[in-house]
Amino acid sequence: MGDVARRIAHEIKNPLTPIQLSAERIRRKFGKVITEDKNIFEQCTDTIVRQVDDIRRMVDEFARFARMPKPVMEGEDVADTVRQAVFLMRVAHPDLDIEADIKEDPIRAQFDRRLISQALTNIIKNATEAIEQVPPEELGKGRIDVVAQRENDDIIIDVIDNGIGLPKVARSRLLEPYVTTRAKGTGLGLAIVGRVLEDHGGRIELKDASDFRPGQRGAWMRLRYAVSGQAPKGDAKEQPAPTNQVTNQQTSEQGDEKNTPAPETTEPAATTNHETKTEAATGD
Repeated sequence: MGDVARRIAHEIKNPLTPIQLSAERIRRKFGKVITEDKNIFEQCTDTIVRQVDDIRRMVDEFARFARMPKPVMEGEDVADTVRQAVFLMRVAHPDLDIEADIKEDPIRAQFDRRLISQALTNIIKNATEAIEQVPPEELGKGRIDVVAQRENDDIIIDVIDNGIGLPKVARSRLLEPYVTTRAKGTGLGLAIVGRVLEDHGGRIELKDASDFRPGQRGAWMRLRYAVSGQAPKGDAKEQPAPTNQVTNQQTSEQGDEKNTPAPETTEPAATTNHETKTEAATGD
């Protein structure tokens, strides 16, 4: 799927650059010559350039979503990861108050630092765009709070903003690919975040800022994933279907032994989970 996506993205992007360059050249060469309907001329060339940029961004998002890399789990510090992401977004948006609230320091866990950083940056970026959509006379000062903590066997990262908030109807559909409420959104940002968290044994939760801080306008996005970086053991036990299919075909030969492969698949997984949690706790 990733190779196909790359090829499709490459073929779509190939003509985009000459289209954009041609429109810009036409605008430079004839912009001073055209006197009749000059506004229409400028509007049309600007539209071409802008739409090409939008298509390029959409194709990049599609390719990125289709070839999501498999996470490489390592012992990392969640607190440091959150601080770095918040710092970069604070530099990019000096007009906003973007604050990190780290409940523990350090917060050790098993996760792919690059992917989790990408997911968190995506969510903070969405928050900045939601704040931009609030009329200045209603906004006051734009604010984003990022709260990180450990809750039992989960890592919790909350992002709360005072932007326009989330839709009340069909909110869960925002996690589906190509579903967006923004005019220039690709509809893949939350889908990418959701996939990253699923690969870490977690999920994303969409809430209202007023549930976190009563009376506040905006959205509350909760990123939750396992300290071990893996799905709970209970979920893993529900996946021996292929083994059952094989044993059903060999019932006459194996008799009551058809379920014996189950311990062979679940025990190593349990051992791996235990070892991973130990590494997460120690930071090794």
